[in-house]
Amino acid sequence: MYQLSTLDNGIKVITERMENVRSVSIGVWFRVGSRDERAGQYGLSHFMEHMFFKGTANRDALAISQDFESLGAEQNAFTSKEYTCYYARVVDDRLPAVMGIIADMLTGSLFDQASIDSEREVVIEEIARSEDTPDDYVFELFSEAAMPGHNLGRQIIGSRQSVGSFMQDDCLAYREQHYHAANCVVVACGSLEHQAVVELAAELLDKLPAGRHSLRDDAAVKSLPFKLLQKDTEQAHMIYGLPGISAADDDRFAATLLDTALGGGMSSRLFQEIREKRGLAYAVYATTVSFVDAANFVVYVGTRPENLEEVAGLVRSELARMLSDGMDAQELRRMQDYVIGRTVLSQESTAARMIRLGSTAVNELELLSLDETIEALEAVSLDDVQRVCQRILGEPPTVAVISPFATDDLQARLQGLMA
Repeated sequence: MYQLSTLDNGIKVITERMENVRSVSIGVWFRVGSRDERAGQYGLSHFMEHMFFKGTANRDALAISQDFESLGAEQNAFTSKEYTCYYARVVDDRLPAVMGIIADMLTGSLFDQASIDSEREVVIEEIARSEDTPDDYVFELFSEAAMPGHNLGRQIIGSRQSVGSFMQDDCLAYREQHYHAANCVVVACGSLEHQAVVELAAELLDKLPAGRHSLRDDAAVKSLPFKLLQKDTEQAHMIYGLPGISAADDDRFAATLLDTALGGGMSSRLFQEIREKRGLAYAVYATTVSFVDAANFVVYVGTRPENLEEVAGLVRSELARMLSDGMDAQELRRMQDYVIGRTVLSQESTAARMIRLGSTAVNELELLSLDETIEALEAVSLDDVQRVCQRILGEPPTVAVISPFATDDLQARLQGLMA
């Protein structure tokens, strides 16, 4: 079970002690992501994640890496649309030293212009790599169409143009605006004592100003039906998506079971129908991409271009069958057992537990223990699943495709199929 304390400056400190491990995973989370950017800042949340590793008054970039490595630590960071996390996993007695490095980065980074100029090129290479990975990039196209004009629909990484414009003043102003105590949650899981982590955070992060949350735009926007890109690829990569169940919605547990039944494992309906019975794809799955107040239920399929229309029709028909017929008790029980087992197994690592707690707490969502999560999944009924089917599967879809086909011709063919 987790423990929670709040420091004098407003930082929340959450810990979960795990017996029979020697490691600790520590994450310093900030409620800032690409959702919080404004014109001229697109991609800056992700760029800041890079820049915090580029040097402080006490350590240059090489020294930061060497100091982590000398402690035997695994360290990294990641940026989402709603939060950013700086984390490390380390042997328990080295936690204070590792936390000291992370705190130095977060409170003392210089953002010197030479490092910014160099890191721009790294991020632009990252953008190019994303565009060359169509099974990833199709998700970006889908987001643009599912939430057009909203920051949740923009790429986290930004564009070549936006990244190319960042200067030192931009980074310093963004840190002042978002990297403060009101936006900060410290989460540690593993071999630890709660009070020791609280005292460590109070000592090392006392320089963070109190601050306050920035307002976020309403996520309710009207989606577009298609986003198509012609590209010379061996496969056609398709996302068939619908509005989903948000991370704060009481129906999220039923939605997880629905996702799993449709495309969450090898026995799922879409996997069996598209891959096993017909051999039309290697990769086919369904999932929900959720935010605090919005979500997208998505089906991904990669298939040979000549099979694209057949596959799209099969996806549509399987979703329609679930909407009309629902699940039976046997399928629901199987999905509950599978999801519960997968959830328990995933939480056997200190890092997984830290990420579960941190991603929930930084967005001020309900913190549930593992046992409470299992109870919520067990409590899902057939009526709950059918209610979620009605909320999701009857909505008009958004379809994103990367394929060798001319976009106008493909859109006309898909429109006929979806009618």
